[in-house]
Order: sequence, then C-alpha cells, then structure tokens
Amino acid sequence: MADIEKRSMKESVVGALSNSSATAVNECPSRPPSVTEDDASFPDGGAAAWLTVFGAFLALFCSFGLLNSFGTFQTWYAEHQLSHYPPSTIAWIGSLQLWVFFFSGAFVGRLFDAYGPRVILLLGSIMLVFGTMMTSISTQYWEYILAQGVLVAIGIGTVFYPSLAAISTHFKRRRSTALGIAISGSGFGGVVYPIFYRQLFDRIGFAWTVRVSGFITLALCGVSVATITSRLPKSRADAPWFHTKVFRDAPFRLVVIGSILISFGLFIPFFYIVDYSTDDGISPQTAFYVLSVMNAGGILGRLAPACIADALGQFNIIVPCAFLAGLSMLVFWTFAHGLVAIMLFAILYGFFSGAFNALVVPCVVRISEVREYGTRIGVLYSIISFPALCGGPVAGAMLKAEGGSYLGMIMLGGATILVGSLFFLWARLTLARGLRDRV
Repeated sequence: MADIEKRSMKESVVGALSNSSATAVNECPSRPPSVTEDDASFPDGGAAAWLTVFGAFLALFCSFGLLNSFGTFQTWYAEHQLSHYPPSTIAWIGSLQLWVFFFSGAFVGRLFDAYGPRVILLLGSIMLVFGTMMTSISTQYWEYILAQGVLVAIGIGTVFYPSLAAISTHFKRRRSTALGIAISGSGFGGVVYPIFYRQLFDRIGFAWTVRVSGFITLALCGVSVATITSRLPKSRADAPWFHTKVFRDAPFRLVVIGSILISFGLFIPFFYIVDYSTDDGISPQTAFYVLSVMNAGGILGRLAPACIADALGQFNIIVPCAFLAGLSMLVFWTFAHGLVAIMLFAILYGFFSGAFNALVVPCVVRISEVREYGTRIGVLYSIISFPALCGGPVAGAMLKAEGGSYLGMIMLGGATILVGSLFFLWARLTLARGLRDRV
C-alpha cells in the first residue's frame, strides 16, 4: 500500500491549447453577439506572428518541462532529502504546483489584456528561474513547498498564459495550427525533462542538475521575451478585474462545465500509468518510459488535430477527440495487460488527451471578443484548477479503498471525460445546428 501511495501523483501533466477557423466545409451561418472577432484584422502570418509562435514553443518547452517532471522529483525526494516524510505528503508539493499554475490563469489573463505579454513574460521568467534556483538549495519540506510548489508554479503560469494569448492576436484562419505548434512544446518538454533529470541526478547531483535546468530556462525564456509580441494595443489598466458577463454567454458556460468534468478525469492516466504498469509486472525502469510514450503521443495529438481544426472547425474536432479519450480509458485501459498493450494505450490516450489540451483554448477564443482572450482563457483555467487538483487524490483514494484494483478509478475517469465531451457537443450545437457547419 505504501508503494501505491508513493507513486500516486507520479507526473503532473498539463498541457493545453490552440484555435481557429478556415476553409473546406460550410462557414457557420450565425454567431452569438459576444463574438466580434471579425471586427479585427488578423495577419495570419508574417515575421512577428511566427516569431511569437517560436517564442511560445520555447517558453512552454522549459516551463512544462519542470511541471511535467514532478514524478521524477517525488521519487528522488522520497529516497533522499524528504525520506522521513510519507510519499503522500511529498506529493502535495506537486499537487500545489499544479493548482497554483491553473488558478493563476484569471489574474495573469487580466494582466495580459491590460499590459500585453512582454512585461508579464519578463516577470514570469525571473520568477521561474528564481524558484528553480531556490529549489536547488532547499533542504526542508516547507522550503520545497514555497520554492517548487509556489514560486515555480507562479512563474510557469505567468509564462504560459501570455504566450498563448499573444498567438491568438496574430492568427485567425490558422490559429489552431499556430497554437498547436506552440503547445507541442509542452509535449516535447514532458518527454525530455524527466529523462534529463533522471540521468543527471546520479551523475552531478540534485543541486547542480536543478541549477543547470534553471540556466536552460533562463536562456529559453530570454528568447521568448524577445520574440513574443501582441498585435493589439494595451487596454485600460483600470478596467474591472472580472466581468460576470462572461458567464451570460451560453456557449462559454457549456465549455466551462465540460472542461470541469474532463479535467477531473483527464490527468488520472498520467498520474497512475507508471503504477499500473509496475503492478502489471513491468519493471520500474521500463514502466518509467510508458509515461514518456504517453507524452510523445500527446505531441502528435497537439499538432495533427489542430491543423485539421483550421479546416473543419474547433468544436467539430474537440468533441470526438474528447469522447475518444474517455472511451479509450473505459475500453482500452481496462483490458490493457502486458507491455505492448499498455504502450498502445499510452500512445492512443496521449494523442486524444493532447488534442483536447491543444483545442480547448481555440474553442474559447472562437466564442470570445478579441479583447477578452486573456481574461476568458484565464477564467477557464482558474475554474478547472479545482477538478484538476482533486482528480488524482480521488483516484488514489478509490485505488486504496478497492485494495489496489484500478477498475473503479478507470471507470470514474473515463465516465467524467465522456460526459464532459457531451457538454462540448451541446456548446457546438448552440453555435450551429448543421452538421456541415464549420464551428
């Protein structure tokens, strides 16, 4: 049972985003009053636009590299600095990190709408590097909570949200593709960084490994600050921080409800696939790479569906991808035994979950005014911070209550994702009833 607790929060995976509309299939005949995107002229390319995509890719690569690597940190802490603490207590460092990152969205999004991306990215980069360096010299539990759980998480949030919101101001017709390319950086970071930490911890020690990652973050974020721009002029800084009117928009309400349900179950496989693999008889050394395979599947999932969404519509693609993510949990994971079957599930689920993460922001942008991009994206992520925080611990409690059986946990996660996909379908039908409409 201790082993189950020890590995319960293995990897904090997040990932997110992309959007747009394009050619092929009928254009949606009508749009809700809240959508005034056509009032602005989007260049859909050019040096500034693609440099913004490049900078966002680098920012997400290094920031999510840290976020997605917590499982590696937890294993190291449990065997070294924090060996006198139970694994469930250590796991709260990663859980807090994930929650702070999500919850910061509303505040960072509002700052983006008021001041643009550059000043926020500069402060976020400083915070991210400072938190990483403080983690390298920490020795006490409360120090790891503050450095890794709070400072690093705030840094990730203030790098993540402005990067994606800035891309949305440059692109419309190819927005989903542009955002998909940027968010694939999080997938690459999720593959590279855990292996990076695992290899260097034993070679140069914990402190210098973390410092090296901090220097890498400094270099990559420096490029991001220099290349990410917003096409829009700054809005009034004294405008209200939160408008309740965003919840008067029916499609946005449905997207929020669907995202709450999906986020509750979406990260459960990322938390427990390594545990499941070892309990199925796979060696711990090999089981570790199952998670990397799942993250690798997410890279393709962030790219291919995003490109298709530019042609067919964001909601038309996110609905089946979310539905298939839930279905793969219920049907495939339930019966996946042996290395080959588990690897196939990891690739399949990584692909469809990555597609959801890449397309949820484009769906929000699709139904938002151009000057509300940052605020609405942030509000959505602040709200889903709570189910994202609760999903892993609830699954772990079910796993413990059922004596180590994964069936109940899998059923819960798959069911919430399936139901959440139906709310996205409802939102899509609210925008346009025709099956051939590009929405």
